[in-house]
Amino acid sequence: MGIIANIVMEPKDRESMLDSGYWLKRFARYKPLEVHIFCDEHTSAAQAIVMFNYDWNGFMNATEFEKSFETDHRGKKDWNAQKRHPGSNIYGWCARADDNDTEGPIGEYIRKEGKLRTISDLVQEAAQNKNLIVENLANKIDLTNENLDELQYKYNEKNLSLSRMLEEKDRLHYAFVEETRMMQRNSRENIRRILEEQENLSHELEIKKKKIDIWSKELNKREALTERERQKLDEDRRKNEQRNNSLQLASLEQKKADENVLRLVEEQKREKEEALKKILKLKEELDAKQKLEMEIADLKGKLQVMKHLGDADDAAVQKKMEEMNDELKEKMEDLGALEDLNTTLITKERQSNDELQEARKELIQGFQDLLGARTNIGIKRMGEIDVKPFQNACKQKYSPDEAEVQAMTQCSSWQELLKDPNWHPFKIINVGGTPEEIIIEEDEKVKKLKEMGDEIYLAVITALKELNEYNPSGRYVISELWNFKEGRKATLKEAIAYSVGNITKLKRRRT
Repeated sequence: MGIIANIVMEPKDRESMLDSGYWLKRFARYKPLEVHIFCDEHTSAAQAIVMFNYDWNGFMNATEFEKSFETDHRGKKDWNAQKRHPGSNIYGWCARADDNDTEGPIGEYIRKEGKLRTISDLVQEAAQNKNLIVENLANKIDLTNENLDELQYKYNEKNLSLSRMLEEKDRLHYAFVEETRMMQRNSRENIRRILEEQENLSHELEIKKKKIDIWSKELNKREALTERERQKLDEDRRKNEQRNNSLQLASLEQKKADENVLRLVEEQKREKEEALKKILKLKEELDAKQKLEMEIADLKGKLQVMKHLGDADDAAVQKKMEEMNDELKEKMEDLGALEDLNTTLITKERQSNDELQEARKELIQGFQDLLGARTNIGIKRMGEIDVKPFQNACKQKYSPDEAEVQAMTQCSSWQELLKDPNWHPFKIINVGGTPEEIIIEEDEKVKKLKEMGDEIYLAVITALKELNEYNPSGRYVISELWNFKEGRKATLKEAIAYSVGNITKLKRRRT
């Protein structure tokens, strides 16, 4: 701390002399931190404390500050000698022990904010600080070595994990290629079979048309018979004409149905081939992306190891790290390009999936008459409660007429409850590392269902699970192509094959 005494202020300069910024600027060469001014309201003189850094540099600056005043004979000794008649000059010196014991605002501030120390105290404190710094640095070096060992272990672990992932990826890719080839063979076989059946049906239709023409010619030859026979022949002719017209209409309908089936088959084949090509391309891009990610992870691991092992001042190490950073930057740019391409492919794949879903909806809507619930392939209303368990339960409690009404009422009540999105009696558990949703048995409505019997409980919970799986957001019943024989959702290929079979049976019944 430096002390400035006898600050004489003229009325015009009073405001500027009381500003600490003025004194900071005036003594800027000694690098003061701040200036505190103590003004006596009864006199025009003031005193100030100049604060310096609490280190050796601050001590040197304070000493230079004191010498500048002593050179001009305005140091502490001069102040004590001229204290009664100081004049207008200011005096300055470094604060010491005797200033610490003085009365007045200067002494109070020094005792409050200052700390009285000797040179030996400063030296000892510096030595202690130095030892503390050395100890902290040693601890940091030990901690860095531990972190380096941990990073090396993680790097080895990740490297082993990546190797296993590559092996698993190759195995899955091989299985995927084999499954794709099998699907293509099955698709070609189904198309060949459909075309053969269509050709056989057309041939049978032509044979029947020829037979009808022969019968018509024979009827025309017998016009010379009796009136009764003629009337009978006329009646037979009308019947044959009606039958012929029916066959022609059936032929036209068969032709249209065959064209629709062939178009659907061709569209399905084309869409499947495009989807397979997109999937294969997406797999290739995904493999390239995974390879890039592994290379980036490997480069990052190597950079971390070199940062901890290498000497920061070694030019060779610095050059190698710069090369690796450039390579890492290039890999990151390649990864960004692959991610953009991957996003584009995923968007196209989603469009293809949307088109397949639209085709599935059209198939459900157009073949309602052909696909029934009592066949292997049919339409199932997902989320609709089976009323039979309610009918069976109500028949045991009510008369036949009332039982039917009660069953429909209870079933409708639970069907409405299924539409409520606030009723979601599911919880998620981990089974073998895979999250699964199960029914919360403690739910009040679930308990009520159990009280109504196992059949009703199973019917309502089955419908609830179907809604949760097929329409969790809307919570309303939707129609779905269903394989009743295997208890699963039917594929487009199965539905088309079954539709073609039904068209063939319908044609045979008409002929």
